[in-house]
Amino acid sequence: MTKRVVVAGASGFIGRRLVDAYRAEGATVSTIGRSGADAVWGDHEAIVRLLDGADLLVNLAGRSVNCRYNARNRAVILRSRIDTTRELADAVRSAEAPPRLWVNSSTATIYRHADDGPMTESTGEIGSGFSVDVATAWEREFFDGELPSTRRVALRIAIVLGNGSVMPPLIRLARFGLGGPQLDGRWFATRARRRAGTFHEYRATHGRQRFSWIHIDDVVGVIRFVEANEHIEGVVNASSPNPSDSASLMATIRRLLGVPFGFPAFRWMLELGSIAIRTETELVLKSRWVVPERLTAEGYRFEQPDLEPAIAQILSLAKGSRTR
Repeated sequence: MTKRVVVAGASGFIGRRLVDAYRAEGATVSTIGRSGADAVWGDHEAIVRLLDGADLLVNLAGRSVNCRYNARNRAVILRSRIDTTRELADAVRSAEAPPRLWVNSSTATIYRHADDGPMTESTGEIGSGFSVDVATAWEREFFDGELPSTRRVALRIAIVLGNGSVMPPLIRLARFGLGGPQLDGRWFATRARRRAGTFHEYRATHGRQRFSWIHIDDVVGVIRFVEANEHIEGVVNASSPNPSDSASLMATIRRLLGVPFGFPAFRWMLELGSIAIRTETELVLKSRWVVPERLTAEGYRFEQPDLEPAIAQILSLAKGSRTR
């Protein structure tokens, strides 16, 4: 019997790769999204029809956090995760034959700024601030209520590396000679930003803030692994077992590109640049030190466990894309 997979939020970087991977192996893949999908958000009956009899539901829906955290964007970021997860839960409960497994995206940002030790599922400490509040509310909504026929797994996904997403801007920075370490420093904070939890507090990491990552092929691999191991449920860290740090990341990119030097980026430069390109410094200054304790214990073998070979593969793919 042909496997049936439903992917919500399939238009994003991970979603497109996941849809292609499952279709390549012969699965029937249906999508849920705002437009151009097999079912659109708000059409309860159509979503129920897709989920009824499906083997796997993967929810990747949610507004990108790569934006300024003003009041409007904060509301959209939160609502786009909570409302879609709640809508899917209602549809799963309405299905006569609900999906056996529901994998919901979460984020490794749920853990605190960590430069003193790795965060695991069993010992990791939940952080504070807007991004963490979104992550905890998202997981709370996902695990709320009973779904007796559906196993639930929340993937706390680290920064995803692949031919797209965060890599093109990092490559451009390196090529332009700006691929040095991102250095934290003191910066003024308004009361509003402190209240909203959007201000990044200074820590003297000297550009060595930890960088937890996962190759996009392993995101797909982890979902397949969770599907095959029916005893796995709850939260799972989806991150490479070999996290790096910001300075080493940029040095690796420069080395593979043949760029001999990269100027460092100081906090004031990052703050002004973030305003200009409409993003937040937290995305590069927070130290994310996350390791996949559960996946390692269960025997998952990463396709790309090490940073330099992973980036080399991505650069090769990017070069191939440009020459076609």
